[in-house]
Amino acid sequence: MTDLKLIALDAEDLAVLSAHLQDAVVRGTDMTYLKAEKRFAALANRFDWEANLASDGEATHRRRCGIRFERVLGAKVSGFRPGESDAVLSLLAISFDETNAPGGVLTLTFAGNAAIRLDVECVEGELKDLGSAWESAHRPDHEQDGAAKSRP
Repeated sequence: MTDLKLIALDAEDLAVLSAHLQDAVVRGTDMTYLKAEKRFAALANRFDWEANLASDGEATHRRRCGIRFERVLGAKVSGFRPGESDAVLSLLAISFDETNAPGGVLTLTFAGNAAIRLDVECVEGELKDLGSAWESAHRPDHEQDGAAKSRP
C-alpha cells in the first residue's frame, strides 16, 4: 500500500479527509494548537479503510498519520481536557461551516460528545501517513447511539 497524502482546500476536499480519518484514534497529548503559527496539529492512528475493503474485511490495519490545519485563528475544546495523557479520542468526522467566506469553523467531532472547534481564515489542511500499516485486533464498532468504540 502506498502512503496517503491528502490536501484539503475546500469543504469538498475536507469531506475526503474526514472519510479517511473516520475512526482514527488520537491521544489528548498528541494534539496541539500553535497560536503564533496559526496551526493545529495532531498525530493519530487511522483505521485503514482501503486495506480493509481490499481484504474483504478479513484484515484490519491502522496507520500512523499526521494531521494539520493552517490559518487557525482560535481553538476551543469540549468534552475532554487537552494534554491529558489518558484521554484517547475516537474521531467520527471533520466538518466545516462557512461563516465569513472563505473563513468559518472547522469542527473535529469525537465519540463521547468531545469536539474541537477551530476558527479558520479558510480551509487549509493536510493528512499524511507517517509509516507502514500494522495489523490491529480492534475494529471500529459503531453503536446505535452514535458513539464509537475503538482502540489504538
